Amino acid sequence: MIKKIISVVFGILLIVLVVGLLFSNDDQQAEKNTDTLEVKGTVLETDDSNVVQSGISKIGHQVLKVKIQEGKYKGEIVKASNYLLGALEIDNFYKPNDKMIVALLEQDDKIVDAKAVELYRQDWILILFGVFVLCLILYARFIGLKALFSFVASLFVIWEVLITGLLEGKNPLILAVYVITLLTAIIVFSVAGFTRKGLAAFLGTICGLFITTGITLLFGAKLGLYGMTAPFAQTLVFSGHLTLNMQQIFYVAIIIGAAGAAMDIAMDVAASMEEVKSKKPDIGMKELIQSGFNVGKAVIGTMTTTLLLAYSGGYLTLLMLFMTKNSSFVRIINLKIVAAEIMRTVVGSIGLVLTAPITAVLAGWIFSLKISGSKWWEVKKLTSE
Repeated sequence: MIKKIISVVFGILLIVLVVGLLFSNDDQQAEKNTDTLEVKGTVLETDDSNVVQSGISKIGHQVLKVKIQEGKYKGEIVKASNYLLGALEIDNFYKPNDKMIVALLEQDDKIVDAKAVELYRQDWILILFGVFVLCLILYARFIGLKALFSFVASLFVIWEVLITGLLEGKNPLILAVYVITLLTAIIVFSVAGFTRKGLAAFLGTICGLFITTGITLLFGAKLGLYGMTAPFAQTLVFSGHLTLNMQQIFYVAIIIGAAGAAMDIAMDVAASMEEVKSKKPDIGMKELIQSGFNVGKAVIGTMTTTLLLAYSGGYLTLLMLFMTKNSSFVRIINLKIVAAEIMRTVVGSIGLVLTAPITAVLAGWIFSLKISGSKWWEVKKLTSE
């Protein structure tokens, strides 16, 4: 009965977070673009006479006849411009029957201009997310529901607190520490509950956070990395945000990635030690900590490689380019963008290596405590279920 009540509560909170995220985004869009409306449309015809093929890319001006599919102009047909710059990573070449997003410029409740924005991919993204939710719920059941809540809550916090705060010019590092602490609390306690396991994982992650922050600040300055290697960093700066501290924002990106990995290993160690304690209640603290060390060593072996694969996968084409140009190892490793990714990977790995033993020590101490307080939360919340 209690689990059903909690699941209903988590479900309601999940819906509130999703709706809040969507509506807040719509409000911000309305404030920033008072005369512009972005709607879904269908391409009826295309005029490619001003488009020039250059290798595999296209340059020029494509004119589209688009039928609007939603909003107050639903059913109307407009001509939309699509400017092709020859940049395959951002250009879209439209064909008849394509679903797209079109930006409408309004004046006196009339459409005065229209511009192609992007292909409409939202339906397939929602289907993919639905498959993820289905797999999560079918396998993990109630834990999966709590994990889904923490996933959506994390997305909400990152978008509404971190991104907004960074754009407002708040201190990136202080904001990152606050956000990661908040996210760690939401994720760990949502999944593990207010138990000894959850407390140990939370404290272990926070310790790893401060360690990775210190390492990032130390080596970031030594390596001369200023944050402009991140995708669209220059676009962001030159779009009216010249005062942003891109170096510290780059540090924030490293710390967030490292904190996610640290949280993973902290939960692994804490959960395994809880299992050991439940199977052998009379185990001593020293022996329990040693068990945590052993689990941590095994997990670290694969987690560090996981970080390497995750980060290198994002720059696979760059690595292929190095291979085709026969670039020397010295040149590759000293290249700014490569040095930035090496720093990201190694800092995350250091965080993993140090978070595991710290969590083991903290968990060994917490699981060995004999709590006998008079307050209900001292007995129930911090007692392993």
